[in-house]
Amino acid sequence: MALRNALRYFPPEIQKKLAPEFAEELRLYGHIYMYRFCPDIEMRAYPIGEYPCKTKSAAAIMLMIMNNLDPSVAQFPQELVTYGGNGQVFSNWAQFWLVMQYLSEMTEEQTLVMYSGHPLGLFPSHQRAPRLIITNGMVIPNYSSRDEYEKMFALGVTMYGQMTAGSYCYIGPQGIVHGTVLTVLNAGRRYLRAEDLSGKVFVTSGLGGMSGAQAKAAVIAGCVGIIAEVDEAALLKRHKQGWLMEISNNLDHCIARLREARKNKIALSLGYHGNVVDLWERLVHELDTTGELLVDLGSDQTSCHNPFNGGYYPVQLSFEEGKQLLSSNPGKFRTLVQESLKRHVAAINKLADKGMFFWDYGNAFLLEAQRAGADVTKKGANKTEFRYPSYVQHIMGDIFSLGFGPFRWVCTSGDPRDLATTDSIAMAVLEDSIRQGVSTSVKQQYHDNIRWIREAGRHSLVVGSQARILYSDQKGRVSIAVAINRAISEGKIKAPVVLSRDHHDVSGTDSPFRETSNIYDGSAFCADMAVQNFVGDAFRGATWVALHNGGGVGWGEVINGGFGLVLDGSKEAEERAKMMLSWDVSNGVARRCWSGNAFAYETICQAMKENGSLRVTLPHQVLDENILEQALKL
Repeated sequence: MALRNALRYFPPEIQKKLAPEFAEELRLYGHIYMYRFCPDIEMRAYPIGEYPCKTKSAAAIMLMIMNNLDPSVAQFPQELVTYGGNGQVFSNWAQFWLVMQYLSEMTEEQTLVMYSGHPLGLFPSHQRAPRLIITNGMVIPNYSSRDEYEKMFALGVTMYGQMTAGSYCYIGPQGIVHGTVLTVLNAGRRYLRAEDLSGKVFVTSGLGGMSGAQAKAAVIAGCVGIIAEVDEAALLKRHKQGWLMEISNNLDHCIARLREARKNKIALSLGYHGNVVDLWERLVHELDTTGELLVDLGSDQTSCHNPFNGGYYPVQLSFEEGKQLLSSNPGKFRTLVQESLKRHVAAINKLADKGMFFWDYGNAFLLEAQRAGADVTKKGANKTEFRYPSYVQHIMGDIFSLGFGPFRWVCTSGDPRDLATTDSIAMAVLEDSIRQGVSTSVKQQYHDNIRWIREAGRHSLVVGSQARILYSDQKGRVSIAVAINRAISEGKIKAPVVLSRDHHDVSGTDSPFRETSNIYDGSAFCADMAVQNFVGDAFRGATWVALHNGGGVGWGEVINGGFGLVLDGSKEAEERAKMMLSWDVSNGVARRCWSGNAFAYETICQAMKENGSLRVTLPHQVLDENILEQALKL
């Protein structure tokens, strides 16, 4: 069936030639990628005027697709994987060619429909409709298991789009750099009561497509970052980019550099070429032998959403040995991964007991550790809580409830000067909002993001398209979008700008072990918010929308969605931005308000004051908890 499904993209006269090739791919890789059709071109985001299209919207989508497959951006570009180990843009290369052809032909009265990488076709619509509708991994709930995914992926009928891989909105590791900077800064404030993180040590793992941001983020935050990575190629890539300052495969050297940087309060990113379990266990050894706790903050960014297919390598084996075992005996590999997770957690627990603060980074690390039998249980907690919090529960959740999230844009001219102009516009908008008066909590977030933009240019964060990200609330997003659109109209920016965001946002994702892990009214496992967001963005002005199963914590664990909105300087684009961006934030804030979050209550009430057309159902608190017990006794 997998072979038949693949061959239906091709006319009968060439199927005989292709069938043996595709069968061999299926045997070797468990999937048919159609490698022979991988384009022999320089894959990158070209200036928008170079795409052969009838509409600017279609050209912008082409640009975003090619950026997602740029080898400097994508993790495994030949497999169409942008990041996260298996987050794909398309399922095979035939789909790439078909999509590009459809986009070159598309008019403003057609919409391209995508089913899990497969272009179903161009369908008649109208000018205000989205030009592109994407769904990835939409599976009947009872069949949304990991085993069923492996089967359906092999058949070529579904795919894992991660978040911004399958929605064509990835901007390279810059996005996660910013999120990680904010996370580390706010972790320092919460756990260490520190605004200045110099001399503080942050230990974590992963230097891949998303996790590679941790090295740069540590330096921007001003701390000492020690990041373990088993794959030397990933270490060398980040070092070459200038994101990772030093590399060592010697734990003695790593500990010595840690001590030196800690003592002298030097910002450092050091990549340990080895398994993170060895690093954690060495830190325990230092504690046991010297009595010195060398680490202040800890986390993990291995691809634990996919732990048994290369997302996590067991400490018992070298990287090469692990790859060989994964191929020859996946059952044994799975057993070793689970044993490794237990050792991993045991070391973290010993350090945490002495004062280190650890959080789950939303990669399903604690979830998979619990399934492996590791000691991560929190007594008396619900099933979304563990011994350690997720970064949403303790750090980013309240930021989401204020309406702040990862807002981003791409300058389609490809000109760095346009990006610099948008940076100046964004800073001016945020500074003006502060002058007009905002709450203390909002003011702090604005200041963090102004600092981020100033630092971004100095740290060479652009990889691939000329893009920028910042965390902003509803008011900030709308104001920045309007100001950028007017700058395009006035010729200050040379070409359209694509607005987008990470799916990891206020409203975009229902994920009980990450984005909605701080929802405590029993609705954390409900996905109404993400689905409503997808639909609402579609009819309020988005150029394209996407809805995904999986992303971050893994297949079957999350529903998430995103959008792209092309600003072309027109009045219509401004109205679309105002309408769509307001909904895109207020939907999630209203949901978080209803679940009982005080910050969200305050934020949505303020939004209703500013917009008389917005009316949200507000919750009433149960002030006397005794009436619940009394009623239940009856």
